[in-house]
Amino acid sequence: MGLTGTISPDFASLKSLQRLVLANNNLTGTIPEELTTLPGLMEFDASNNHLYGKVPAFRINMIVKTGGNPDIGKDKKRFSRVQSPNATVIHPRHSGSDNDSVKITVAGSSVSVGAVSETHTVSAGESSDIQMVEAGNMVISIQVLKNVTNNFSAENILGQGGFGTVYKGELHDGTKIAVKRMECGVITGKGTAEFKSEIAVLTKVRHRHLVALLGYCLDGNEKLLVYEYMPQGTLSRHLFNWADEGLQPLEWKRRLTIALDVARGVEYLHGLAHQSFIHRDLKPSNILLGDDMRAKVADFGLVRLAPEGKGSIETRIAGTFGYLAPEYAVTGRVTTKVDVFSFGVILMELITGRKALDESQPEESMHLVTWFRRMHLNKDTFRKAIDPTIDLDEETLANISTVAELAGHCCAREPYQRPDMGHAVNVLSSLVELWKPTDQSSDDIYGIDLEMSLPQALKKWQAFEGRSHMDSSSSSYLPSLDNTQTSIPTRPYGFAESFTSADGR
Repeated sequence: MGLTGTISPDFASLKSLQRLVLANNNLTGTIPEELTTLPGLMEFDASNNHLYGKVPAFRINMIVKTGGNPDIGKDKKRFSRVQSPNATVIHPRHSGSDNDSVKITVAGSSVSVGAVSETHTVSAGESSDIQMVEAGNMVISIQVLKNVTNNFSAENILGQGGFGTVYKGELHDGTKIAVKRMECGVITGKGTAEFKSEIAVLTKVRHRHLVALLGYCLDGNEKLLVYEYMPQGTLSRHLFNWADEGLQPLEWKRRLTIALDVARGVEYLHGLAHQSFIHRDLKPSNILLGDDMRAKVADFGLVRLAPEGKGSIETRIAGTFGYLAPEYAVTGRVTTKVDVFSFGVILMELITGRKALDESQPEESMHLVTWFRRMHLNKDTFRKAIDPTIDLDEETLANISTVAELAGHCCAREPYQRPDMGHAVNVLSSLVELWKPTDQSSDDIYGIDLEMSLPQALKKWQAFEGRSHMDSSSSSYLPSLDNTQTSIPTRPYGFAESFTSADGR
């Protein structure tokens, strides 16, 4: 069959199972200990795969075949990685019939299937079916999710949002996951449609700075999404609650890198995906950090697919006060510039360490955007507005000033005055490049940094190609590669000279 993925411990729920033949595939992970509890299992054949770890202690009179797995008996847990969203998972599914056949759900398989009901034989000696579900993600049973989250215990809660609660879980092979469980009272008919829409959207969106959907579960009233686990939590945790949680405040270079990561993720949503998506609720609590402190944009429950050939939709208001663009709050009309406004607010938060809406502040300082515009009018007041935990020198201050200027343009009152996210990526990447050591990594292709935006990569590739075909005497006709990397892109047409000018943009 050429199946890939891991073996689900849910096979243990099939009490009448007598033979389980999974030989000659590309299965990975470990053999679930739960299989030893099957009372009628007489044969287990997982030979010729890529399994590892200890073989569970099956009954002494059972036939167990594990040959052809080079790493069986070896503990490779420390080398395990989060399974690819395109991988399959071998998972039993009750057919509702009284016969002994077993259905196995295989999601995201590379096998081409014409319909969900098409079946394939597991082995020559077995009459079981394999139901192929083309989804680009994994179907995970409710029982597995209950097990890995300790029955959705309060101790496993990572956070709560508008649609439900997010729990931490750990699969039997050591993979950590985040499970978003929708509240039954919240999921109406419209909510169910939105849930299915979220799945459809996320299966089409793949980017290093977007949190990946690893699986989902639809089981009666239970509706859950399974995401990759981001161990360092939200940006808001590190930006606003670092002292209470015993964390170190973020250095400016780290904040700048996070801003660039977010910009690249949103740029992909807006223009580099097959169709344009609008997030509509971009904020620090929807930005998650890995152990390397690199950022990914999360929570696509409010994403809406923009109509073909258009950049806007009209819908009910969704989002968070303090991050809402003026035109969105007033008219409900959504364009990609709504996300740009929210991103500008996040930049202001990174600079000041203050929340977008802080009711503990006096009324004139409660709204960050208004206060920030006022503080940016001159250098003295602006310097006082910068987060005091940031170590300031002249270079850092100049760097922050550039980001502040970008934040102001992103938060312009009129949508047409705001840049697109590609411009934000160019500005921020040029600032990050100033601090990046010159290191020709083996991962670079033709000297191109894979973290670059597409226009930057093309420009650098063209420069490389030009150099390789011209002798040194003609190289002076090429633009300076250093200049293209470190210079700040020109302001797009229609921008005010400064957002602190008389029109307040």
